[in-house]
Amino acid sequence: MKAMVYETYGTPEVLRLEEAAMPTPKDDEVLIEVHAASINSWDWDLLRGQPYLTRLGGLRKPRYRILGADVAGRVVAAGAAVRRFRPGDEVFGDLSGCGWGGFAEFVCAREDALTPKPAGVSFAQAASVPQAAVLALQGLRDRGKLSKGQRLLINGAGGGVGTFGIQYAKWVGADVTGVDSGGKLETLRSLGADDVVDYRKQDFAASGKRYDVILDVVGNRSVFDMKRALAPGGVYVMVGGTLPRILQALLAAPLLARTERKTASVLVHKPNRGDQQLWKELLEAGHAAPVIDREYPLSDVPEALRYFGEGRAIGKVVVNVKR
Repeated sequence: MKAMVYETYGTPEVLRLEEAAMPTPKDDEVLIEVHAASINSWDWDLLRGQPYLTRLGGLRKPRYRILGADVAGRVVAAGAAVRRFRPGDEVFGDLSGCGWGGFAEFVCAREDALTPKPAGVSFAQAASVPQAAVLALQGLRDRGKLSKGQRLLINGAGGGVGTFGIQYAKWVGADVTGVDSGGKLETLRSLGADDVVDYRKQDFAASGKRYDVILDVVGNRSVFDMKRALAPGGVYVMVGGTLPRILQALLAAPLLARTERKTASVLVHKPNRGDQQLWKELLEAGHAAPVIDREYPLSDVPEALRYFGEGRAIGKVVVNVKR
């Protein structure tokens, strides 16, 4: 099979397309013919080996030769202990907990990492969902306790997590403000954002507006800036950011809770089949739809990662393996 592999950390130039051995499913795994995979920030970090926490299990060279955790495809074989899927089933899922390998024509995955593909949704759309949509859900529902009528701000709303976050928040009935660069704001409005802010022209933390929940996807502001934008009793949830910003949020959390009745936390990614199932239902009911900026063939994964790393993508960047 063809696969995009790498042996050393670095820029997209270290990736190369080559013939790789066909994987064999274990008893609790299925073999998937990959139709599409999507890029997440975790792929970008693992490619470069930065921050260094991403090198756990692979200090000097990558632990996994093939990147790609979010996949959608068709089951072609099933292990002896698999009960939920059989050959021919269309599935999607997050493989970050069971070995990665999505940037290839075939990959093995545990059945508990997979969910039946939503009806009426393309493979490319399904591959856009697992990590980004689940992170948005866990940040807003589980950490933020977002509810109808609350005011939500999403910092970095134009990426995968943010675009899914807007749609979930509107489904719940929240009032949403999306913050990103000017070129992404029209998309945020089309998804239902009630207000949009171009961070290059306006400082939302100094505007005087207060929010019940802030979902921070980019982590480019001090937690104390975010504190000013939180309403009393508000919740700040950091999904992405640099290690210093993450440490700052963790260290500041007890102080904010004690002195200002405001909550700060850092969300750790947790693949969850139940959360994937919820998004399946939302997509099938028409309450949400993935935003895909660009699709690339498997041979152009280096260019796809380069584009993703520039931070200009609106929504998701997808690798269409069957193109």
